[in-house]
Amino acid sequence: MNRKVILGMLLSLPFAPVELGAQTTRITSPDGLTYADVSLNDGKLSYSAGYRRVVKKDTLDVQLLEDSPLGLYSNVADFSRNLVLTNVTGQRLQCNYDLWQSKQSHVEKEYEQRLFTVRTPQGKTLAVDFRVGNHNIAFRYDIPMQGETAAIVVTGEATGFNLPKGTTTFLSPQCTPMGGWKRTKPSYEEEYTPDEPIGTPSRYHQGYTFPCLFHEGSNGWVLVSETGLDGRYCGSHLSDATSDGLYRIAFPMEGENNGFGSTGAQFGLPGSTPWRTITLSEGLAPIVETTVPWDVVDQLYAPNFKYRGGRSTWSWIIWQDASIVYDDQVAFINLAAELGWEYCLIDGGWETNIGRERMEQLFKLCREKGVAPFVWYNSNGGWNDAPQCAKNCMYSPIVRKREMKWLHEHGVKGIKVDFFAGDKQETIKLYEQILSDANDYDIQVIFHGCTLPRGWERMYPNYVGSEAVLASENLVFNQHFDDMEGFNATLHPFCRNTVGAMEFGGTVLQQRLNRTNNGGTRRRVSDVFELGTAIAFQSAVQNFALTPLNLDEKVTPKFEIDFMRQVPTLWDETRFIDGYPGKYIIIARRHADRWYVAALNAQKQALDINTQLPMIAGKEVTWLSDGDDGKSPSARKVTLDKKGTFRVVIPAECAVVLY
Repeated sequence: MNRKVILGMLLSLPFAPVELGAQTTRITSPDGLTYADVSLNDGKLSYSAGYRRVVKKDTLDVQLLEDSPLGLYSNVADFSRNLVLTNVTGQRLQCNYDLWQSKQSHVEKEYEQRLFTVRTPQGKTLAVDFRVGNHNIAFRYDIPMQGETAAIVVTGEATGFNLPKGTTTFLSPQCTPMGGWKRTKPSYEEEYTPDEPIGTPSRYHQGYTFPCLFHEGSNGWVLVSETGLDGRYCGSHLSDATSDGLYRIAFPMEGENNGFGSTGAQFGLPGSTPWRTITLSEGLAPIVETTVPWDVVDQLYAPNFKYRGGRSTWSWIIWQDASIVYDDQVAFINLAAELGWEYCLIDGGWETNIGRERMEQLFKLCREKGVAPFVWYNSNGGWNDAPQCAKNCMYSPIVRKREMKWLHEHGVKGIKVDFFAGDKQETIKLYEQILSDANDYDIQVIFHGCTLPRGWERMYPNYVGSEAVLASENLVFNQHFDDMEGFNATLHPFCRNTVGAMEFGGTVLQQRLNRTNNGGTRRRVSDVFELGTAIAFQSAVQNFALTPLNLDEKVTPKFEIDFMRQVPTLWDETRFIDGYPGKYIIIARRHADRWYVAALNAQKQALDINTQLPMIAGKEVTWLSDGDDGKSPSARKVTLDKKGTFRVVIPAECAVVLY
């Protein structure tokens, strides 16, 4: 009999029940180098995790997560203490799937699974499903029916992540609810602080949003997030850490959703929580390249239509509210057609400023030009004061379906829905309802002013992107964000964008961020740096910040527009080459048989690069750079040597792009 078959049979056999006391089960990844140790000690479940470092002939455990608590609290039972382990089963799981709107189009992975079943003194049962892959760990709680009890309310979790002393963090604080402009927060739009000591209190004392990146010096990196969130649960974040480095799962704040709805979760039994995910390694490549948010989830419904990504024009990002008028939208539809782009986004204010009858004329023009429109909507129920219309169209299912039918009849292919209310289950249900209804009408969905996507690319086939980041609109609002653009652009590929599509809306090619290029905030990073963000940022639909002015060669060199005419937004493969969060990144993405490489330097001094790009070794490519002075953008053809040697000095806040 095949050895792998025998192993699978052995793993599927239950272990003997274990009474109170200590027992540890090690789960090791298929390559033998990532591990999780799950323990029961004095009636409490916990885990630790790390990787195995091979030094000469010795293999050493490098623990990156110390003993961390497991368990949850509910109206059925307290599953955090006084537990007895009754069963452990296991098997090798295969992941083989296609994912059209993420950073890798086809994924094949293996995970070792262990299912730990525990019992309370009252006879209530819970299973903890652990999956360990190469560099990745995911776990969740599975709750069966408890006798005749067929429903549960989860009020909180004991789940934690215990980081060792000396760890530094790259985190974004959870914002106080109903704050910000027109009471629209929290919306995952707070600034990150790099390399902050572990245990530093968060800015608003409400913890930190996912994903959370941790650096443990020479030992390595840990990325913590969650996935598999749908309308059956609330979204979570991390609490502030205790003095010894323990972060716990925190549920939504009472004030979210204008105070309406529970902060916990309610679902029928049997049921499961979302997955908590951990990516860990000595280096950063597994962090940037991870697919764990999609490996452990399933598609929730079949696509009713063939969806497609693409590039989109967007008047509002530079021309702002005054541009949401008929003539300006014609200009941006024409711009999309001229560039050969697939989409044009008509932003908030259209219902009042243009009106539905003239919107239908714009939709007709789009069809004539071969450009598909996206249309903006306010999500609003009773949780924000944002004045932009169209309002009261997305919250009610009756009105929503009528609206989507109208859009479908006029060839609209997407909607952008803005101003959500937080992470309560009440709000998560709305995300899911919008996506599901849109699938009936051939409509793709972008969310803005919103929560982090959690496995949604695979779960919802018409989902294409979320903001959930301090995005490009802030470049227009305040010079501080232009000054910080390089830092943010070289940070997000390591954290925010690695776990889900990030609809940033960037690539600004005007020097000044106003309609006439002669006022407003001033861009700090170079032209080629901006081009590089089209590669570094991943979202299936990208709303770029080009304007009709960019077609004037006195404003934008022709080779830059030529690049933007053909840069893809769908990727078959992603590889991390080099970098450090917030300082620089070299990242390569493949579309079909062509590789695109972006090397972005966010630092205030030049960056000396000497590395290899084996994917384009010996090939002729187009080389875009800003010149030695950082102010002379140019394009030339080069052929890399057989090793793919990439040797260059990149000036401060500049970049090199190869394709």
